[in-house]
Amino acid sequence: MKIASWNVNSLSVRLEQVVEWLSHHPVDVLCLQEIKMETHKFPEDIFKSIGYHAVWSGQKTYNGVAIISKQKAEQVQINNPLFEDEQQRLIAADFATQQGKIRVIGVYCPNGSSLESNKFIYKMAWFDALNTYIKDQLTHYPQLVLTGDFNIAPEDRDVHAKYSGDILVSPQERAQFTHLLNLGLKDSFRLFEQEEKSFSWWDYRQFAFKRNAGVRIDHLLISDTLIDKCIASTIDKTPRTNERPSDHTPVIVELAI
Repeated sequence: MKIASWNVNSLSVRLEQVVEWLSHHPVDVLCLQEIKMETHKFPEDIFKSIGYHAVWSGQKTYNGVAIISKQKAEQVQINNPLFEDEQQRLIAADFATQQGKIRVIGVYCPNGSSLESNKFIYKMAWFDALNTYIKDQLTHYPQLVLTGDFNIAPEDRDVHAKYSGDILVSPQERAQFTHLLNLGLKDSFRLFEQEEKSFSWWDYRQFAFKRNAGVRIDHLLISDTLIDKCIASTIDKTPRTNERPSDHTPVIVELAI
């Protein structure tokens, strides 16, 4: 079973790229973030035409999340029920396997802007609620995958050497990420030997991708019960070379299920 995540930074702009990527990487589940379109404008028929189901929640211009899947999603949850929020940032669904249900939760976590901003206060509150929600979900779903754009680089090796910002790497943000892991999750990417300077996001400015001046902020966290079933966790940099690419690229986990 292959599960992927991709912040597409506007599905209307990059729909053709997503369809093309799925033709070469027919994953079982693809979580999308920043679809940036109203719910009624989602191109469900396009995904149906290539053999995929979809569930989604959008809003005009900003945010928006979706799950594209070969199998029809069940027990769909839109947004965190423990956190009242107009922003569309979380979607969850069940998928049946021969080894039992897997709960897939796709998130587009807040960026935070700067450590002194109201947006950072919102980010911390959002993560507090996410941690509470995931703790509860794990009691119901021992097989769980939490994936998406976390807007947190958990370690120094997840950030290029010349990164000078404080957002994404602050102790407060990293503590939130660690809290998630302590609930019973593992960063699947770090279960394997990986190339140094492996990133999932590169700024559009200053030839950042060409210089590999990136940050790893897109993650696939798996519950402890899935560790023995995890056989690969990778970053596919190829879509970042597209014409008019997203600033993020897909991340993929493969489970022996």
